[in-house]
Amino acid sequence: MNGTEAHRLRYVALGDSQTEGLGDGDDIAGHRGWADRLAEHLARHNPGLRYANLAVRGRLASQVRAEQLAPALALRPDLVTVVAGVNDLLRPRFDADQVAGHLEAMFAALTAQGARVATLTFPDITRIIPIARPLGSRVTALNDRIRHAARCHGVVLAETGHHPVVTDPRLWSPDRLHAAPLGHQRIAAAMAHALALPGSDDTWSHPLPPPAAPLPTGWPAAVAELRWTAAYLGPWLGRRLRGRSSGDGCTAKRPRLLAVETPPEASGGQRE
Repeated sequence: MNGTEAHRLRYVALGDSQTEGLGDGDDIAGHRGWADRLAEHLARHNPGLRYANLAVRGRLASQVRAEQLAPALALRPDLVTVVAGVNDLLRPRFDADQVAGHLEAMFAALTAQGARVATLTFPDITRIIPIARPLGSRVTALNDRIRHAARCHGVVLAETGHHPVVTDPRLWSPDRLHAAPLGHQRIAAAMAHALALPGSDDTWSHPLPPPAAPLPTGWPAAVAELRWTAAYLGPWLGRRLRGRSSGDGCTAKRPRLLAVETPPEASGGQRE
């Protein structure tokens, strides 16, 4: 993927809050996230890279398809990442075939236009949110269908769901739904490795060093769960009951193809 004066590489990211970058920054200073980090890695090896991020928090796979696919096609990207489905997993009427159908439709349209497309599988969220144990089978079902759709359309697949490190609490923000900065680093590195980008390797899948202090157990762990429920699960359920979404009124943070600045510490998300 070497950019030239005649053609500058165009990368477009589609998805929800994870691709938007929630958990890696804030609404005041801005969100960085794994897609931004991947763009920085690409820019180091492709001078003149242009990057757009159409992702919006709270979006279901059907909404990503309806709202982001056409604008993405209009940008005529060379590389596209499509990551969606977690918000669907959390809804009562989840249908793995339906969600995968929206993803596959995006894969088909983008690859038919000549873009290289990449996606990923999801970690077992029950390892991150024990109360979500009934959703474990949903994650398995969706991942299986993502793999099938990726094979059918020649889509690059980052198998993040297989590795124990992806459920290490240190990779997740306090809400347990969004990756922390270290988690976004690992996702970017996984994508870079799946795409076989220069300077990438499999170190993203290696476990973190042992924590300085053991994780709480017993009563302290129960208290932590109660605090998490009050701080995050309660408000989330409240929005669902009111028919609201965290993305109401939000728009894409980077709807146009723009040049990418590469901060000195950026290297595809592999440094920690």
